[in-house]
Amino acid sequence: MRLGFSTNSVGDVDPLGAVPLLADLGYRSLAITPDRHLLDPFGPGLRAELDGWRRALAAHGLACVIETGARHLLDPLVKHEPTLVSAERAARDRRVDFTKRAIDLAAELGAGCVSLWSGVGRDAADQATLEARLVSGLEPILAHAAARGVVLGLEPEPGMVIDTLARAVAVIERLGRPAGLGLTLDTGHLECLGERPAARVIELWIQRIVNVHVDDMLACRHEHLPLGTGDVEFAPLLATLAAGGYSGGLHVELPRQAHRWLETARESARFLMPLLTAAGSRG
Repeated sequence: MRLGFSTNSVGDVDPLGAVPLLADLGYRSLAITPDRHLLDPFGPGLRAELDGWRRALAAHGLACVIETGARHLLDPLVKHEPTLVSAERAARDRRVDFTKRAIDLAAELGAGCVSLWSGVGRDAADQATLEARLVSGLEPILAHAAARGVVLGLEPEPGMVIDTLARAVAVIERLGRPAGLGLTLDTGHLECLGERPAARVIELWIQRIVNVHVDDMLACRHEHLPLGTGDVEFAPLLATLAAGGYSGGLHVELPRQAHRWLETARESARFLMPLLTAAGSRG
């Protein structure tokens, strides 16, 4: 497993400038969230920016994944909208188009996966209708990902249509278990939604996990906390991931700590490295 950090948790500096600092701390993977200030897939300078990121990742020996959770890239007024479950077809099509562009970025950077979530159901549609919208949107996304050789990771997110691992796996089953669709696991979300003990829960789906977000959390409270300050039992969770053969990034995701990102990166590395060693991972 690779110690990783998320660009959405880097504040007040150019994320590209943070790469050497994170590498010096032992980080070997980045979860990159394209946004208005970072690899904007609609921006005019994308090609030159991609070249800069490709060089920086190679120079410092970092792998990467692409995240699609920018808060206001598509809608400056409504967080995370539109999504694959939005009521209007045109709105869902905008999310499909954006996700395809994220897949293209991933292919250009050799990213391990593109991570995505379902979205919040904001109209009166029932669960079955919302999931049907999601599946309909994922089909062209999966086709594009397969053509570009990119793996997708569906992330269960508290408050969204797909909020638990079980629901995410049900979507994968409904789509016919495509080889290119896996799971993005968030350690805090398991605790928040009571999917415990987390180590035992993920054993069932270990072969589908393609990306991991690392944060601490309390039960029933969706707030990303610094590692060691919540209720997540990290040691057995990381041991299970290692035993199951997961070799991707463990991406620290603490956006509310972005104002002190470098200190957070140091603290998180000190917290995780002994656990990785104990789990038998090279980190």
